[in-house]
Amino acid sequence: MGLFDIFRKKKNETVEQEAVSESTEILSESESNSDASEIEQSTAVSESTSTVTQPMMEQVGLVNEDEAKIWQEALDKQKTSTPQLTETETETETETETETETETETETTEQQIYDAGLKKSRTGFADRFNRFLANFRSVDEDFFEDLEETLVGADVGFDMAIKISDELREEVKLKNAKRKEDVRDVIIKKMVDLYEADGINEDATMNFAPKGQTTVILFVGVNGVGKTTTIGKLASKYQKAGKSVLLAAADTFRAGATKQLQEWGERAHVPVVAGKEKADPASVVFAAVEKARDENYDVLFVDTAGRLQNNVNLMQELEKMKRIIQREIPEAPHEVLLVLDATTGQNALQQAKLFKNSSDVSGIVLTKMDGTAKGGIVFAIRNEMHLPVKWIGFGEKASDLREFKPEEFVYGLFKELVES
Repeated sequence: MGLFDIFRKKKNETVEQEAVSESTEILSESESNSDASEIEQSTAVSESTSTVTQPMMEQVGLVNEDEAKIWQEALDKQKTSTPQLTETETETETETETETETETETETTEQQIYDAGLKKSRTGFADRFNRFLANFRSVDEDFFEDLEETLVGADVGFDMAIKISDELREEVKLKNAKRKEDVRDVIIKKMVDLYEADGINEDATMNFAPKGQTTVILFVGVNGVGKTTTIGKLASKYQKAGKSVLLAAADTFRAGATKQLQEWGERAHVPVVAGKEKADPASVVFAAVEKARDENYDVLFVDTAGRLQNNVNLMQELEKMKRIIQREIPEAPHEVLLVLDATTGQNALQQAKLFKNSSDVSGIVLTKMDGTAKGGIVFAIRNEMHLPVKWIGFGEKASDLREFKPEEFVYGLFKELVES
């Protein structure tokens, strides 16, 4: 099943769940009213039986006074036990409903996080497509020019915009798309299909060293993208998962970078190896790698300087760090993660190109996704860079950094645009 098919299935399931939920609420209301009526009727009958039956029996001489008393006590006991049974049944039903709700919450948490985190991007896409479709009259050359402008404006990248436009020329005709809604669905399906095709053989999982060896993960990126914060969040995640984590504060040039990482280390109860201000970053890395290896740490995260991405000295420093790491642990670094600020759009793409050429980037961390309408950058990165997005950030808390899930991303971005 393709990514777009998964998207449509998820959307249909969501619509069905909402419909069932509404029906259940109406039915529950009706049943509650019905149950209340039955209880009232039952109580009324019980009361009439207890007050009328006993004197009548005495009058016709079927029982004597002692037997009538025993009969009355039995009736009274039955009257008081009936409501108790109803309460017990109601409590059991409530417990079952609560368990079901908890299970549903667990299942939908990831989807809800993506939905909320992509709200600005989803709104941005919807606004652009609605403006584009408002001018739609027919599928002609003007239509494709407007489409290309719309896609570039949505930050999917110039190359992908042209690619989508070219491939749609025949597909729109084949689908005989004439209504605005049909045209929109064909465009989005093509975007999702191309995104999926660009990701074939892509490894979005984190690579780790064999058990018993230290995994070294190097973080690169320009200043201000959230690199140090990302390291702190991941340190917290892995520490809570039971791994022993060590941090290396190798960004010795930015004022406050070491202190910021140390604060994250304190929060996550993770030690930090640091040097003096303006110290050689490679010396900090060397000390951290030795400590991690000798003391059997599971994971070592290395924070690096983030001065201008085209600064030759910075790239040389990164190469020097890698050589020192590999001298101590030949297979390391196991990951080189490039941290990008999603709010910068095409600037983030340019950073990715420059860093990939000089530091063997293995994956992307996209931060601040909740604060941008430029969610299309994910399409551009995969199309032009063929680099997997491994983590995506939706907020300030450690729990807001999530593993990247293409299905949830596509659904969160397009769910309000495509009809079920």
